[in-house]
Amino acid sequence: MSETPIPLSAWESFYVIVGSSAAALTGLQFVVMTLIMDLRRRAGEREISAFATPTVIHFGAALVTSAILSAPWETLRGPAGALGILGVAGVVYTIVVTRRARRAEGYTPVLEDWIWHVALPFVAYGTTLVAAATFLRHERDALFAVAGATLLLLFIGIHNSWDTVTWVALGNAGEQPRESAGEPVPPVQRTSAPADVAAARDRQTPVELL
Repeated sequence: MSETPIPLSAWESFYVIVGSSAAALTGLQFVVMTLIMDLRRRAGEREISAFATPTVIHFGAALVTSAILSAPWETLRGPAGALGILGVAGVVYTIVVTRRARRAEGYTPVLEDWIWHVALPFVAYGTTLVAAATFLRHERDALFAVAGATLLLLFIGIHNSWDTVTWVALGNAGEQPRESAGEPVPPVQRTSAPADVAAARDRQTPVELL
């Protein structure tokens, strides 16, 4: 096993782009949550923990991976160990998300949800874990595997954020936004104009009619 680190500087530009993109795109999920909170039909805690929070975690994982491989390590053992911890945490978290998605009551996941919220994240974190385990023996292949997993996490986050936005836009079409106090805006009740005029005239006294 080689103790001499390979030139990680060759990946510097790649991880600068990926890391900064992950940090910036995290704001997408805050916009999504703002849209949800402005509607009368809000998502439940289980739905948020199963379909909203993981998106922030995926963006954060891409950012952490970029930071790990941009640090000035003296040997390859450092990044290998850090990526291994990240991979294990990601796999465990994906299992937790799967259980939460199954218990969701306000929304029933479809095949596309299982693919993007469970299968692909599991592939990304599993790839990171395997790459970390082989980092010292196959540095070049491991680096490309980690790069692919990081990009996959980035695209998973983008897709899931957009998917949530479209669900909010289409699933809540026609609903009135909530006021800042948190109460629903009552719908406007309209009646025919002649009936209103007639009712007003009936309430007036003979003197007022003159």
